[in-house]
This record gives sequence, C-alpha cells and structure tokens, in this order.
Amino acid sequence: METFHLEEHDYVELCDLLKLQGWTESGAAAKNMIAEGLVSVDGEIETRKRCKIVAGKVVTFGDFTVSVSK
Repeated sequence: METFHLEEHDYVELCDLLKLQGWTESGAAAKNMIAEGLVSVDGEIETRKRCKIVAGKVVTFGDFTVSVSK
C-alpha cells in the first residue's frame, strides 16, 4: 500500500488524488472512473468526484490502494 502525504493541505479531492497518484492519465479520466463506481474510499464505493479525502482515509482503485496521511 502506498502513502499519499497531504503536507500543508487539509484534504485532496478524490479526482485529483487519482491523477496525482498516476492511476489515470487525466482529471477527466479520473472523473469517469469515479462516476462508473470503480473507486472506493474506506471500503465503500464513492461516486462524488470532488469528495474531500482527508488524513486517515484509504482509497482503492482496481489493484491500487493508497493511505492518506498528514
């Protein structure tokens, strides 16, 4: 499992996280994957593209998983 560090930010939007992790080629592709129900947050399917992901959350997309920390 990878770790994504928020650094000075309070959160990262879900579509941005997928793009920053390199899981999708673009923000538009990330939004499509989220809308199709292919992304989960803490084990639950998440369809809100701009869902605020804060420290302590775990995001999964296919075989990829990332833990978000401060």
